[in-house]
Amino acid sequence: MRFYKKAFSVALASVCMAPVFAQSGTNSPYSQYGLGQMAEQSSGFNRGMNGLGLGFREHNQVNYLNPASYSSMDSLTFIFDAGLSGQVTNFNENGKKVNANNADFEYAVAGFRAFKHLGVSFGILPYSNVGYNYAIADYLNGDRTSTYTNTYNGSGGIHQAYFGAGWEMFKGFSVGANIAYLWGEINRSVVNSYSNSNVNTLSKYYSATVNSYKLDFGVQYELPLNKKNTLTLGATYSLGHELSCTPTCEVISTNSTTGVADTTSYSVKNGFEIPMQLAAGMMWNHNEKLKLGADFQYQKWGDCQFPVYQVLNDKPQYSLSNNYYSDRYKVTFGGEFCSNPTSRRFIDRVRFRAGASYASPYLNINGQDGPKEISVSAGFGIPIMNNYNNRSILNISGQWVQTSGKGMLKENTFRINIGMTFNERWFMKWKVD
Repeated sequence: MRFYKKAFSVALASVCMAPVFAQSGTNSPYSQYGLGQMAEQSSGFNRGMNGLGLGFREHNQVNYLNPASYSSMDSLTFIFDAGLSGQVTNFNENGKKVNANNADFEYAVAGFRAFKHLGVSFGILPYSNVGYNYAIADYLNGDRTSTYTNTYNGSGGIHQAYFGAGWEMFKGFSVGANIAYLWGEINRSVVNSYSNSNVNTLSKYYSATVNSYKLDFGVQYELPLNKKNTLTLGATYSLGHELSCTPTCEVISTNSTTGVADTTSYSVKNGFEIPMQLAAGMMWNHNEKLKLGADFQYQKWGDCQFPVYQVLNDKPQYSLSNNYYSDRYKVTFGGEFCSNPTSRRFIDRVRFRAGASYASPYLNINGQDGPKEISVSAGFGIPIMNNYNNRSILNISGQWVQTSGKGMLKENTFRINIGMTFNERWFMKWKVD
């Protein structure tokens, strides 16, 4: 009964944290495109290696990058992991620089061994973030006496709550799956205003509400090389599909003299999609001290469409475009070192991590490739040692991300990630209670 009460309490806490994800974790103008800025799909220990994890099988961490890894979780413990981040971003365009700060609650996940060779996990985490507010002003058609201002604003994002299971079918080979509920609202606006009162103000408001699902499947194969070395191969597949939402667009033309507004509304059925994704990775484990790995990810964004408002032959329309996305590739390298995981000395049990990634553009902006992404990270897994618990871990990492495209805005982000993994011995049978 004690276990069920605790499990219910953790599940309830996760549900109560869901409203926190309603806030945006970005100030990036690039989040005005597509579904927004794609969120990190990793927990605290992965982030120290810059999101590496498809081949990792951790008995004391929840690795939801590959659901097949749940089968490796310790049979005596319940794992609860929650994390937050803070970041500073520098925006640079044509020599003009601006800084912005953000802080965000990132994720809350849990996992435990349900039966022999079967582990389960559940939690909430972001899928994409939208958050920006900026304006562009210039002279109107060469007229040095009149100006216009375009104001861009966006907020919201998509979030996911998942449940997954991983099963070791036979020694060394595991399969797993995550099923997630996607929800969220995305709101964007573009307001054109003019210093000349004879020119009408034009405003466009975009909104969409998402309520859908996401399916991910994973496999892992652990191959012993000798007594001290093991190679683990991992792969995942994510189903691409329409999100069954109906984005809307309201175009409001306001007469600056009379204040009379003319509103035209548009909508597109099944306007949002998520892509099919294939990923593969490997991890070499030397005596539980040194772990090195590499991941490769392919997202087929090129098959996805997105609703766009445009005027063709003097006829305004809001319709799906298949020239908005392109396929995305991402490669990640990283590793972890721990001198002696079972030592009584504190420093010997600290885990040192590092990683680096490159991601190709997946957006087409004004007819050219959007921004690519380069990132590196380093961090620590610090053991929590006291009279009651010596299995929990504090994961701290720093990450630098550069997002840039030819002739486009350059973003440099420095992010601090903090995650706490609580590892409790719920399933141990005590002789004296």
